[in-house]
Amino acid sequence: MEPAELIARFESLYDWEERYSYLIQMGRKLPVFPEESRTEANKVIGCISQVWVVSDFVDGRIQLQADSDAFIVKGLIAMLVALLNNKTSEEVLLVDIESIFSEIGLDEHLSPNRRNGFVAMVQRIRNMAQATT
Repeated sequence: MEPAELIARFESLYDWEERYSYLIQMGRKLPVFPEESRTEANKVIGCISQVWVVSDFVDGRIQLQADSDAFIVKGLIAMLVALLNNKTSEEVLLVDIESIFSEIGLDEHLSPNRRNGFVAMVQRIRNMAQATT
């Protein structure tokens, strides 16, 4: 998903109840996360909820798998997967997640704990991409 598409989708939703519902729907659409990948090494540090992210690089493009035990957080990680999956490391590092986050209003409508967890998820994925450059 391109950033403009995600922003347009959020802008088309009437209120924050609909936006949270959309996030939850995104999370529900994540592929089943492998049970054997639910390890401490794959956990995102800095999230109150449990969040796991793994990556693989196929033909120079990141392939992300992720999951969370909390509905909104699972939606947030699904949003990141939608924005960053199948991109090169360089493309991942160039996506301005913070601007997107701000433009769709998530910076104002998430609790500080969820916001901090989101930042930790973004950093984890960027670190994965950076490790391959």
